Amino acid sequence: MTNAETAEFERPTGAAALRGLKRQCPNCGEGHMFASYLKVADTCPHCDEELFHHRADDGPAYLTILLVGHILGFVIHIMWVQFRPEPMTMATVLSVGAIALSLYLLPRMKGMVVGIQWARRMHGFGRPDQ
Repeated sequence: MTNAETAEFERPTGAAALRGLKRQCPNCGEGHMFASYLKVADTCPHCDEELFHHRADDGPAYLTILLVGHILGFVIHIMWVQFRPEPMTMATVLSVGAIALSLYLLPRMKGMVVGIQWARRMHGFGRPDQ
């Protein structure tokens, strides 16, 4: 296969990951990737790209926990140094923040993982010779 032929089949990982973060189809960037909150649509409503091949599993949850934990670590430090709130107030604010941030990030992380899998042709997303 020549370079021109392989270039035809290239799928840029960065663009696919960014489209996934936006919860859009990794192929066209137009269609919505999700049928519901975390349920990936079987196909893109815009370009009919098959998306049911994904195997995101625990990756998005791990990435969400990693990000939320790091963000809240800084927030805990800043809250304590600057404001010294009561322990119950701090626990309540941080709990609400952790839940809200987790609910916001989880579908975006899943979209990113599915986009990377699509770009790398993992788990049945196709090979250039297919």
